[in-house]
Amino acid sequence: MANYILKRLFYMLLVLLALSFLVFCVYNLLPVDKAADMAMQEIAANKNLIYAERYLYWQRRFGLDGGLLTRYFRWVGLAPFYDGGFRGLLQGELGTSVAYGKPVIEVIKQPLFNTVLLNTFGAVAALGITIPLGIFCAAKKGSKRDLAVQVGTIVGYSMPVFIIAILFIWLFAVKLNIFPVSGMSSVGKEYTGFRAFLDKLYHFCLPLIVMTFCSLGGMTRYVRASMIDALGLDCIRTARAKGLRENAVVKSHAWRNALIPIVALVIGWLLGIFSGSIMVENIFGLNGIGKVYFDALTANDNEIVLAMQMFYIILALVGNLLVDLAYGLVDPRIRVHK
Repeated sequence: MANYILKRLFYMLLVLLALSFLVFCVYNLLPVDKAADMAMQEIAANKNLIYAERYLYWQRRFGLDGGLLTRYFRWVGLAPFYDGGFRGLLQGELGTSVAYGKPVIEVIKQPLFNTVLLNTFGAVAALGITIPLGIFCAAKKGSKRDLAVQVGTIVGYSMPVFIIAILFIWLFAVKLNIFPVSGMSSVGKEYTGFRAFLDKLYHFCLPLIVMTFCSLGGMTRYVRASMIDALGLDCIRTARAKGLRENAVVKSHAWRNALIPIVALVIGWLLGIFSGSIMVENIFGLNGIGKVYFDALTANDNEIVLAMQMFYIILALVGNLLVDLAYGLVDPRIRVHK
């Protein structure tokens, strides 16, 4: 198993390098020159400055002088800038955001925390509902309760997120006045410490309800289908023939066999807490990483976009490795020993 993990890590490194170069090339094809923008701003403020000198200064400052490979290695942290320093990904330097005028890591730190906090609660709520509900529907296949759940999940699965968000805002915020419409803190309040944290959680309630409701349809149907397949196995019929109670057959035997395809779903969902919910965060005005990513795309703030793209690539690679290892844990037949 150790050799297998080391081999996978080596392959992941090669894929990461290839994808990082591809992503860097794609974003360098965009007609965006932040060195020229900075030089023009200085010239507009001071007419005595020479554009060519200021342009060269900012090119060297941002590491944009030189060929494509030289710029790529500077961005990664394997080649020095004009002043001889290394300020790349390997040194923990993600660049400077043009729109915010701050290091990228400072821009995304708080939004990333908000996204992880919101989606962690959403993942726990969704998995806590969908897994038991999917098992129940599979065990009661064809019953009225199963049909009612299937109709509800189809409705939730087919409706767009923004439609559900608007309906829930109208119901819970406008009509019932239970939750605020948008924002992350109460207007006119300056809470600190734990009280501020509770206020943030209160504003997260409605987005959390929307995210959980939107995820119920697909996940419930996936768990139900997996459980139905598991209940049709020969080992399940044998267990029933031996006189085991149906509750024990479902929980102890069928669930373990159904867990194999569900593992990928669960791990993918848990890793998704970092990726951000762009639609939900924009609708409810949340300062999350999805909103920051969307704003960076619209503003051509490529430093943030590149940093987030690399983050998502690493998440995908790590997620695939965790899924493969988890398969071996839930099913000894596919464990790797060599």
